[in-house]
Amino acid sequence: MIEVCGLTKRYGEVLAVDDLTFAVRPGEVTGFLGPNGAGKSTTLRMILGLDAATSGTATVGGRPYSAQPAPLKAVGALLDAGAVLPSRTAYHHLLALAAGNGISRSRVAEVLAEVGLESVARRRAGTFSLGMRQRLGIAAALLGDPPALVFDEPLNGLDPEGIVWIRGLMRRMAAEGRAVLMSSHLMSEMELTADHLIVIGRGRLIADTPMKTFIDAHSGREVLVRSPQTESLRRMLAPAEGVRADGADGLVVTGLDAAEIGALAAAGGVELHELTPRQPSLEQAFMDLTRDALEYRTATTEMETSR
Repeated sequence: MIEVCGLTKRYGEVLAVDDLTFAVRPGEVTGFLGPNGAGKSTTLRMILGLDAATSGTATVGGRPYSAQPAPLKAVGALLDAGAVLPSRTAYHHLLALAAGNGISRSRVAEVLAEVGLESVARRRAGTFSLGMRQRLGIAAALLGDPPALVFDEPLNGLDPEGIVWIRGLMRRMAAEGRAVLMSSHLMSEMELTADHLIVIGRGRLIADTPMKTFIDAHSGREVLVRSPQTESLRRMLAPAEGVRADGADGLVVTGLDAAEIGALAAAGGVELHELTPRQPSLEQAFMDLTRDALEYRTATTEMETSR
């Protein structure tokens, strides 16, 4: 388990992380979300001993990263795919990491095969594309067969096949009983991959909850209705929380489910051409929850969040 307790980080007058407490449990993929500048990267760096906390603790398996006798066997991490000597081959990069952590040479070959880089193992890392460097970074994270994994934007540079592959990899790692922490701005992939969510804003914890609970709690359910008798239908939908137009013949309804809308239409003799529930998305739930925690806000964002 990865445990963060009262974690705080100050850079002079700037409070980057503010009394943060959460746990990443074995057997789950935990998504780590927050707007730009929320303190996600700083938190990950403190978990991995790269930055010292001003106060509080971050432990993996009950120990700080710096106290792990063989760090790569305790937690594997990908924070920066470019953190490799460009003149070193993929094989020798991993071999050097293995030698420093008491990991066998045979394991290097195993992880290269796992991430699909077996055929380019003797190529210099400086010739790799961003997606290939991401795969090499993931290979390094897997090298020690650790019980905990930390990934910061692991999907950067990956093609569609690579995205599907890493989604499956993280799900499999969690199914094997590992604690997996994943930070990403790709909401659609986070929604498909994570079981649990940690959301922070301006360095503070905003939410610590299962994925489904988060989406249900922070997004209004909508139903799209299309009818040639839109105005008649609108009058019948008075019990709804909200009704707004969608094109010439459509209404988007909140506060009533599809069955209730269908029953009202049938009772009033209104013809329906479409009745489609719209499932809430992680993206909309995240935007709704963090709109007050944005460090940088564009004019477009202002208009979208004011609706």
